[in-house]
Amino acid sequence: MTEAMIWGAIALYLLVAVGIAVLSRQGAANSMSGYFLGNRQMNGFVSALSYSATTYSAFMMVGLAGLTYAGGVGALGFEIIYFAGVSLVAIFGPRFWAVGKKFGFVTPSEMLGHRYNSKPVAMAVAITSCIFLIPYSAVQLAGVGYLLEGMTDGAITFTTGVVMATLIAVFFSYIAGIRSVMWTDSLQALMMIVASTLVALLVIQGLGGFSGLFGTLEAEHPAALTVPGTGLFSLVTFLGLSIPWFFFSLSNPQVSQRLFMPASLRAMRQMLIGFLVFGFIYTLVSVLWGFSALAAFPDLARADLATPTLLASGFVPPVLGVIVMVGIMAAAVSTIDSIMLTLAAMFSRDVYANAKPGVNEQRQLLVGKIVVPVIALLALGFAELQLDLIAVLSVAASSGLVAMVPAIIGAFYWKRGTAAGALASIVGTSVFVLVMYATGNSLLGLPAGIWGIVVAAALFVSVSLTTTPHAASRDAFLEAVTEVLGRNKRVKVDAPSV
Repeated sequence: MTEAMIWGAIALYLLVAVGIAVLSRQGAANSMSGYFLGNRQMNGFVSALSYSATTYSAFMMVGLAGLTYAGGVGALGFEIIYFAGVSLVAIFGPRFWAVGKKFGFVTPSEMLGHRYNSKPVAMAVAITSCIFLIPYSAVQLAGVGYLLEGMTDGAITFTTGVVMATLIAVFFSYIAGIRSVMWTDSLQALMMIVASTLVALLVIQGLGGFSGLFGTLEAEHPAALTVPGTGLFSLVTFLGLSIPWFFFSLSNPQVSQRLFMPASLRAMRQMLIGFLVFGFIYTLVSVLWGFSALAAFPDLARADLATPTLLASGFVPPVLGVIVMVGIMAAAVSTIDSIMLTLAAMFSRDVYANAKPGVNEQRQLLVGKIVVPVIALLALGFAELQLDLIAVLSVAASSGLVAMVPAIIGAFYWKRGTAAGALASIVGTSVFVLVMYATGNSLLGLPAGIWGIVVAAALFVSVSLTTTPHAASRDAFLEAVTEVLGRNKRVKVDAPSV
């Protein structure tokens, strides 16, 4: 595999992806809903592939494979916990969609601000999301940097990969907003699942098949196949990583914002089913990558080099290796795109517009577009720190974002929840998590990943019980859920059979 081959594959991918992005434009996206939500008209198939590409980013084939390399079978359990957490979409997805359709919400922070009748709540969610998601964006950039550096033995530097991924992400975001991102996601998701599965099977075959691979692991790395895995995992570490990951689909706004986008509840169901199928396959493939790298290259300097090393090895035909590399890079770019667009929408809609009441939607959209490259540059700077273990850093971001979970659950299921409770939970938990990470990430022997949801729930419930909810906004919000879901149910029942 030559450097020229890699650059050629990237150029070909960009040519095809840009063509798809341009074709995805359906008139000018002159509204916040049009630019950031695709006018709420995304079909189930595109939504499923885009949701998959956005969620399963550099974290999987670089991060989860690296975590498997370093921690053994415990990494599979950790990812299965996340997979189980996607069930939350089945519960909350229709409710997000219903209130989004009724009130025209563009961001999850706007939704919470409306539910609790509080601009400070909306602003707190937006600012907290920026604090924790910019490092998560950096994780995706770092994944591209590690990938290209590892596959070319340093001929393409880490910084070159990071800068290139940043520029591509900004470019795709500007072509047509979320619509171009979702259509290019579809291409990327198909590349990811087909190429990575095929290459995983080829690598395993080169290692003597499944019996040869696991025979080598059993003989040379037996701890990797026993629960909880090698030295990286203990029960406390496992819970600290898994608990925030379980709530990922609710706590991460770039994911929950996708629940506003499907054209119908049927499209949302198709999105969820497609994502579950994709995710199950991709999880197994990523873990097998990590095990294969451990069997073939047990002495890597950094666990996150497991996938790049395999792709550059003799186990993988160069053409397939390059296809997988482009797929991983494209998935990372997809996640960065989604995060940038979500944070830009939250800043313009819930910080700028609330700070300047009466500002029109065109002005909000302009501010959002200006914010996109700013977020990208901040993520680029963070990525240059080259922190180890992408998977752990990803979970660190989710440990902070879990601050929003009690307020989201309470918005739909607890009438006693108040704006003061939501604000105390979001701000207090965010500060708590930041202090924990700054002081060693341990309190009474437990990490922020465990404490975060406990502190957030305790603050939300206790403060809500001592303050008064805004009854009018609460009742209107909950009535909208019943009205929209009930109307759609009646339409489905009354529809003529074909």
